Amino acid sequence: MAEIALVDCNNFFVSCEQLMNPALQNRAVCVLSNNDGCVIARSKEAKKLGIPMGYPLFKAKKEFKNVVYVSRNFGLYHDISNRIMTKLLSYTPEVEQYSIDEAFLDLTGLKKLYRCSYEEIIAKIKYEIETEIGVPVSIGLAPSKTLAKLACEKAKKDEASLGLCRIRSRDINEILKKTYVEDVWGVGKNTAALFHKYGIYKCSEIVKQNDFWLKKIWGKRGLELKAELLGNSISSVKSKIELPKSIQKTCAFSKFTQDKTYIKDSLHYHTHQVCSKLRKLGLQTEIVCVMLRTKDFRVFVDKMVLPEPSDSEFLINQYADKIFEKLYSPEIIYRSSGIFAEKLTEKSASQLFLFEDKKAEKSKKLTALWDNFEKKYGRNSFSIGTMKDPQEENKIHGQNYFS
Repeated sequence: MAEIALVDCNNFFVSCEQLMNPALQNRAVCVLSNNDGCVIARSKEAKKLGIPMGYPLFKAKKEFKNVVYVSRNFGLYHDISNRIMTKLLSYTPEVEQYSIDEAFLDLTGLKKLYRCSYEEIIAKIKYEIETEIGVPVSIGLAPSKTLAKLACEKAKKDEASLGLCRIRSRDINEILKKTYVEDVWGVGKNTAALFHKYGIYKCSEIVKQNDFWLKKIWGKRGLELKAELLGNSISSVKSKIELPKSIQKTCAFSKFTQDKTYIKDSLHYHTHQVCSKLRKLGLQTEIVCVMLRTKDFRVFVDKMVLPEPSDSEFLINQYADKIFEKLYSPEIIYRSSGIFAEKLTEKSASQLFLFEDKKAEKSKKLTALWDNFEKKYGRNSFSIGTMKDPQEENKIHGQNYFS
């Protein structure tokens, strides 16, 4: 039987901020959304105060005054997430990143390799992430992804578990009797209501239904849910990354603007983020697209075909600038910008040129240097000209806190 673990970072965005600023430890902290509009993450202290997810900042500051409100820093969160995923890969190559702060691991058979129990393996993973990286995590271990998710939730809620929970085959029946349908991963409000319509409220009642009936009311997913709840791993851990068809980076400005230089600078920042991802995935783009959104939400978009596939911001920015000159109007007030890379191809499949252009060769060396620098010192630690994150322009020396 499979042994699937789910590693989930606790209050991830807040934990990252507390890692970078220890003064935030043991305090009520909320991380804010784009343009500091609403709360998107809360520390356990903030949760105890009753601050809801998605609560508008202007209301929160009036009602919860002894709280630190922090502007989000996705660059930081992605860097720390990458460190955590690298640590997980040191234990097994079978790692499926489910989100920025969650990953499934297939640990089947590894107790023989590490000569210890599965409980000891996940305890060691938790200890190393928390001591070496500094982010608290909860880990659930079970025979299937669905049960691993359930185990992880139990690990989070039960303080006595110390952030670890294992569901063994012999425990499944008792756990299903206590678990409500709506508490299961993948079961939304509409599906829960459908089960309730037929008098099904607990997971133990789902697994008692015959396959024909389950398939009739919920299709193939009903059969898969039943199998996963019984401990049969239907959805395996997929370590191979499915390559995207396009990559995009868009972001709202910290304030509406007509400043041509500022908007162009934001596009250069977006291009770098897109190209970094292209290089990480071993892809190149054949088409670059520029988007400008106005204050009143009108959208202007245009694209160009590159002379050859590329992953270099130095080349792509040349064409993005040409598109920008066509789209931009000094009479219009803008609220956001974006860069899209379309028609992606793998580098191995792209044509190799016997005599490479000197500019292209220089560009490759610069982008490699840039990537290595950011890998060592963190995202946005290096930039060209005045390039910066359009959301970060008012955050001087890390002063991005509201009280």
